[in-house]
Amino acid sequence: MPWNLTLGTECAVGDRAILYALGRIEIGTRATISQGAHLCAGTHDHRRADRPLLTPPIHIGPDSWVAAEAFIGSGVTVGQGAIVGARAVVMKSVPGGRTVVGNPARALSEC
Repeated sequence: MPWNLTLGTECAVGDRAILYALGRIEIGTRATISQGAHLCAGTHDHRRADRPLLTPPIHIGPDSWVAAEAFIGSGVTVGQGAIVGARAVVMKSVPGGRTVVGNPARALSEC
């Protein structure tokens, strides 16, 4: 749904990246989404029997980097200048300037 996608100036989206924009996805100025990364702005309410679609937005801040094959879940904000390491799984927001790695993603200093 391209109408749910906003790309900032000078941002870059790599080959095979998936921008699954069921909800809003905003990629900030000069942000990089590397090859094979998956931004998924859609999920389901598993607590209900009918599992309705939920579409919390994803915000990727200016000058941030989502490295190769990382996964960003719905409702996540990656703050300005933050780095999400290759193949990390991010289900909670990442503060600006922080580097996270792993599954689940944790601050580099915690690993």
